[in-house]
Amino acid sequence: MAGDRTYRVAIGLGRAGMRALDLRLTGHDVHHVPTTGPVLLAATHVSYPDFVFVQEAARPSGRYVRFMTRHDVWQVRGLARPMRAMRHIPVDRQAPAGAYVMARGLLRAGEAVCAFPEAGISYSYTVRSLMRGVASLARETGAPVVPVAVWGAQRVYSVGVPDARGREPRPSFRRGRRVDVSFGPALTVDPGDDLTEWTCHLGSVLTAQLEALQRLDHHQPRSGEHAPWHPAHLGGHAPTRSEAAHLDVVPRSAIRPTWGPG
Repeated sequence: MAGDRTYRVAIGLGRAGMRALDLRLTGHDVHHVPTTGPVLLAATHVSYPDFVFVQEAARPSGRYVRFMTRHDVWQVRGLARPMRAMRHIPVDRQAPAGAYVMARGLLRAGEAVCAFPEAGISYSYTVRSLMRGVASLARETGAPVVPVAVWGAQRVYSVGVPDARGREPRPSFRRGRRVDVSFGPALTVDPGDDLTEWTCHLGSVLTAQLEALQRLDHHQPRSGEHAPWHPAHLGGHAPTRSEAAHLDVVPRSAIRPTWGPG
């Protein structure tokens, strides 16, 4: 299919970028991603290029992952056509119903769809408020939900506390970074499950999975290093969850954390 050819080109460009940066990507437990049939990946969001790393880590499954992505990406010149060809899903947070319908159709067609239920990047690098959309899609379609954690990518290009001029961090082209992506055991949403309670459970699962990566030796700040890219409760200098509250713009309908550091 033409869309698959476009996707192969995009994957090749992503790999070329990783080689240029000598970026080492490690995927953990990709066997949790089924090789056929519908599956909904629910991923933490720590950097702008997370989709590149999730797709590359999922490569052994043989799946082309269809990502739910901010709709304004389609407004960038030259990107709308390939994004449509690769069957990614534009998400307008002010009117998300269209994205939900598209994702539901792809799942019913047996595709792999990846959602970022935090609806944005967490400035504290903890799992922030979550949307119920993943739970609703899984309950309606019967698709299993594979939780996904990403870490290390925030050192490439992510959010950060703005400087005196209101500017956030620029991309880093430092070579030799390491990125880890882990896939957890599949979760299911039964017809009678409460969407809020299930989403809170997902928050706890994603937190445990993310913190397991954050505690890996190669992701630890050096002694005396100022580490705004590492969570405060694990010894870094990113804003705490309360300090980041005014920066984390989340939809009103999102479920506030009952998980993670207090």
